Amino acid sequence: MSILKSIAWPLSVQDVFFKNNAEKFPIVSYPPFDATPILNEIKAVQKLIKQDDFAGEWLFRISDKLEKTALLLSHRGQPAFFEFSEYLYGKPKDELLNDTLTTLDLANHFGNIFKSISHIDLGEPPEACVLAKTLAEEMEKAVKQMFGDLAPKIVLDANLASNALASRKQITIRPTACFTDNDIEQLIQHEAYIHVATSINGELQPHLKILSAGHAGTTKTQEGLAIFAEYITATTDLDRLRRLSDRVIAIQMAVDGANFIDVYRYFLEITDRPEQSFLNAKRVFRGGVIEGGAPFTKDMVYLEGLINVSQFLKVVMSEGKLEYLDLLFSGKLDLFDLPALQQLSERGLLAKPRFLPPWLQDRRFLLSNLSFLSFINEIDLKESKDFYERILK
Repeated sequence: MSILKSIAWPLSVQDVFFKNNAEKFPIVSYPPFDATPILNEIKAVQKLIKQDDFAGEWLFRISDKLEKTALLLSHRGQPAFFEFSEYLYGKPKDELLNDTLTTLDLANHFGNIFKSISHIDLGEPPEACVLAKTLAEEMEKAVKQMFGDLAPKIVLDANLASNALASRKQITIRPTACFTDNDIEQLIQHEAYIHVATSINGELQPHLKILSAGHAGTTKTQEGLAIFAEYITATTDLDRLRRLSDRVIAIQMAVDGANFIDVYRYFLEITDRPEQSFLNAKRVFRGGVIEGGAPFTKDMVYLEGLINVSQFLKVVMSEGKLEYLDLLFSGKLDLFDLPALQQLSERGLLAKPRFLPPWLQDRRFLLSNLSFLSFINEIDLKESKDFYERILK
């Protein structure tokens, strides 16, 4: 069950939208999806799962996510779609782990920073357009060097909602997308060194092939890990954070009742790029209700996943549990799966990952960075913040 393929919009929807001067709702229909056979199989499997240890709980969690995914797809275009999207991915106002802050708070925090520096010349290079063909060539070199004979194919697909999408056997790039030089390295780190690497590592598992298949339950950790990879390799930038933040804000707008045209105009005001604004709004409404109130909430997992993965890695460092760095790359998984995978590793059922990103192969910079951040987190910065604010005034 590929969620993104099942909720994709044909290119004709965009063409009609702009022929109508962006003033009429997109008309989208989804073919019927009978979830009954899948749900019956899942129920049968769940009866066989004994939840008496971490491994049993892990397997039951996977079955539960697959069950909710089937129900999500069977309710495309209906208000109930949001109920299952929220269950699988959460919503912007959900509290982060052990905190009172939310993903929406983080998105607004970034937004306020962007406003405060909007008048400053940051020295960014002039706009450039690296063609998708050039990105594809660079991506192909990177994956062949990293994965050899196991390297995925690089293909161009005009129907893609995002600029790039990776699976174990294929990295897809939208041919009409315009990239910068920084985007090339960013996408290599994100799509190839994280998404492809974890998929192949899962496929190479001798006993746990299930780790090669991503599902809605692994999305938050996988995307959080991919965004962390951008951060630790200095390939992310303000534009990237702005895009991630704006998506979260747009999802909350739709939750609160904003319709497709409202969200399209929100993005258009920010970017002044009609086609990109349509694609951004489409990400929020694909599978959901065009009139508002029931969006697809997947795009909020990037920021929440980044927070979760960053916090986890800092604790791994402070506790000296470096073996969990390998566990994290053993396949497609969620942070909550790690106790089960550690248990399976102790039983000799989990192999070490074959492919690790360069920033994890040499861990010196990673550990020095996390060491500093973990110390900073223990300091109450309010007094020093007040002092420095007085200086700035």
